[in-house]
Amino acid sequence: MNQRTVPAFLLALGFFTLAGCSSPTVITLNDGREFQAVDKPDYDEDTGFYEFEELDGKQAKVNKDQVRTIKEL
Repeated sequence: MNQRTVPAFLLALGFFTLAGCSSPTVITLNDGREFQAVDKPDYDEDTGFYEFEELDGKQAKVNKDQVRTIKEL
């Protein structure tokens, strides 16, 4: 019984560790629209856009000047 308990515990610990790595984010634009991202958006200084992945898996870009707030859920 001990031989199954330790691997199960390590597997559960690994899942909880991976789940803590990403934090969903809400990006609110100046016009009131909101986007939900899988993780915190990346800012590209060369283009001036925030790049992120939406919850449905689509990649999106938003101009920095249009962004009002970025909040983690």
